Amino acid sequence: MTKTPLPGGQDSWQKPPVAMLAELTHRCPLQCPYCSNPRELSRRSDELSTKEWIDIFAQAARLGVLQLHLSGGEPTARKDLVDLIAAAREQGIYSNLITAGVLLTPDKIAAYKAAGLDHVQLSIQDSDPQNANRIGNHKGGHGKKLAAAAWVCEAGLPLTVNAVVHRQNLDHLQDIIELAASLNAHRLEIAHVQYYGWALQNIEALMPTAAQVEKANRLAAEAADVYRGRMVIDYVVPDYFARRPKRCMDGWGNQFFAITPRGLVLPCHAAETLTGLSFSSLREKSLEWIWREDPAFQRFRGTDWMAEPCRSCEFRDIDLGGCRCQAFALAGDAALTDPVCHLSPHHEKVVALAEAAASVQDVTYLYRR
Repeated sequence: MTKTPLPGGQDSWQKPPVAMLAELTHRCPLQCPYCSNPRELSRRSDELSTKEWIDIFAQAARLGVLQLHLSGGEPTARKDLVDLIAAAREQGIYSNLITAGVLLTPDKIAAYKAAGLDHVQLSIQDSDPQNANRIGNHKGGHGKKLAAAAWVCEAGLPLTVNAVVHRQNLDHLQDIIELAASLNAHRLEIAHVQYYGWALQNIEALMPTAAQVEKANRLAAEAADVYRGRMVIDYVVPDYFARRPKRCMDGWGNQFFAITPRGLVLPCHAAETLTGLSFSSLREKSLEWIWREDPAFQRFRGTDWMAEPCRSCEFRDIDLGGCRCQAFALAGDAALTDPVCHLSPHHEKVVALAEAAASVQDVTYLYRR
């Protein structure tokens, strides 16, 4: 990897990104209380146009992007989705549709495949229909998702099932795994809630107990063996119950970037929660300039920005200090060690917060609206 100096002593980033997340819209028929969208949602009138997205895909291809994740909100709410998929295929970019599935029809899926869609990632809220519909606050949503999964497989597209787990559905994990297998999923992602944005607002309803997490760890490991060769199972221990932080998004602006519906480019999908940083818009700057030279992308790249205990830690090149958004949410400063790390001076706050939240019995959600 070659770097060239920038004014002010920063470095220009020459390593190309691998993947991009295109948040096409914040519109969504579901109202999940752990949604990764920001609390301030973009209006439809502010969304990038078809032409703008197509130009962005061409810029991404020139920059070296190989994978495109079409997301939202609910990306199938965009009437131009076929055109956007076709534009990605024209640029030679692998496309993955991340969807709640409730707006899908066999005709839409056939059109997406004909346009060049490579993969579908379908979210489910639970194996229990009543609880699933309550979590997403969408009547009949679970049944629509099961129908969508069948249509995806009938169309010959590979299917990943994404199950976001928390205290209100974690006791059903075994059934969730079996449901994903029955849907002929190629992959199951068991994703514990990440607590920022909407999820942080709902932490007392969502935080699992230590016993739930311990059982889930065991079930996921056992299922990975049972379904080996039939369904890949991705599972990561939830942050609040770990002693060391994860290498969040493979590092800040290292291989990945996200684009919001109004064209802001982010080093991770939750970076807008960092109120001390400003992010550039593709309506004003090129994607190449943002990736290589934007101060927001430079801010937490590599390890030079680190303070103690990260700076002298033997794991600093492995975990890269953990999650910047989590450090900001829990310790008030994105430049601090992720409080999940047991070496962080704020680690006990994480432990106490997890224990306190998990002990609350109220399951009233602040729905994402």
